[in-house]
Amino acid sequence: MPGDRVTVSLDDDAKSALEGLAEQTDDSRSELIREAITFYAANFDSARTSDSDHLQTYYEMLSTGEHVLLDVDLLHVFLSQMDDPDDRDEEFLGMIDQVAQYHAQEYVQRFDSLGDVLDWLSLCGFLTVRRAEAGSYHVVFPSESLRWLMVRFIRGSVTDLPFDVTIEESVSKVRFTETN
Repeated sequence: MPGDRVTVSLDDDAKSALEGLAEQTDDSRSELIREAITFYAANFDSARTSDSDHLQTYYEMLSTGEHVLLDVDLLHVFLSQMDDPDDRDEEFLGMIDQVAQYHAQEYVQRFDSLGDVLDWLSLCGFLTVRRAEAGSYHVVFPSESLRWLMVRFIRGSVTDLPFDVTIEESVSKVRFTETN
């Protein structure tokens, strides 16, 4: 199939990737490069937007087995069983605190600011963040039941970070502020 010829210089990573694909598929290097260019052109907008970064993050989260996809309605049904603060089991609350403390140890290695933590939790779908002034964030939760859970979780998961967090709860949103 005669056509335009292009000479491409490959770095070591690209060369290894191309060789690996050629072995996996038994396709020629030329065919793989043509397919890659066609695929990239068809997905150019996705590859160039911040959503592609989110997709990569989602992939990494799911591929480790540490996170799972969960239907939001199922999550809300589960949480609705604990809507009444007087009915919340102390053992259950202790387990939430245990998970938060584990994440606190992880977050101290991963995040430098409250905004980073809230952006991460936003990626997980637990909340929506809007930056207010420097170090202050308005956070909206999809439901009241998710709100109490996540406020408790955030309170416990930021304890090891090199700053304090003040939490002000309003009617429909919560203001988190990073303080020194």
